[in-house]
Amino acid sequence: MFFRNLTFFRFPTSLGKTLDDLDARLEECRLKPVGPSELMSRGFIPPMGRDAQLMSHRIGDAIWVTLGGEDRLLPSAVVNDQLGRKLAEIEEKEGRRLGGRARKRLKEDVVMELLPRAFVRPVRCSATLDLEHGFIAVDTSSRKTAENLVSELRHALGSFPALPLNAETSVRALMTGWLAGEPLPGGLSLGDECELKDPVDGGGVVRCSRHELQAEEIRRHLEAGKQATRLALVLDDHVGFVLGEDLVIRKLKFLDGAVDQLEGTETDGVHAELDARYALMAGELKRLFAVLDGALKFSAADA
Repeated sequence: MFFRNLTFFRFPTSLGKTLDDLDARLEECRLKPVGPSELMSRGFIPPMGRDAQLMSHRIGDAIWVTLGGEDRLLPSAVVNDQLGRKLAEIEEKEGRRLGGRARKRLKEDVVMELLPRAFVRPVRCSATLDLEHGFIAVDTSSRKTAENLVSELRHALGSFPALPLNAETSVRALMTGWLAGEPLPGGLSLGDECELKDPVDGGGVVRCSRHELQAEEIRRHLEAGKQATRLALVLDDHVGFVLGEDLVIRKLKFLDGAVDQLEGTETDGVHAELDARYALMAGELKRLFAVLDGALKFSAADA
């Protein structure tokens, strides 16, 4: 269940005092099966699995929530094929071609006719809330997907004053400096991936993967004026990730230094293993956020 990406939002740390009835609120917004005439359905589901009793999972000041969904798969090619058949029948029977508005209404009728027979694809997106630092991290690199989960949480709670993460320093300038040899924050080291861009509009882009980032060719790109827009970093040999100038963390990976801690943990059963993994992840993300906050000076939601 380890997250693979992180899109952050900040919220006031005082919010934790109002979450005592979180499970009851999420239960009221539980996922309902998608209806025969609906394209999609969204709602919360138990993060520990369908057999779990609680709609959230909490360890200390960390809370795991999951937004589930059902999407009906109706390819446009199928709709257009059926629409073409009906248009041909009308032209043959009535000897006339339908105008734009009539074609649009007919297409809507075709969609409604096909929807009940469309396949249903389940989807899910998880997030973890850290009440100590006042952040929610959504397991996605898509801003839209993350905002959808936060919006659903806001609907369930009635109020959830979470804002997208914002840095008071230039992320691009800071990452470029690290790549050029400036000291990194304690615990952080360079990984093996980066993206460099020419700051001029339409300028060149260089992407390096599985590459020594202190190599001479990287230095030459920096001397030519290119700037780091994505940079792979490692935290204490526990967590590897790619930090983007948009403050989204991609390719999140928990390394042996962290995962080895699970070997001595009692994990008798699926729920126990999930609990141990979430506890490990929540602790590592707490440290990661604190280190990045110290370097990037994230804006506080309380201000």
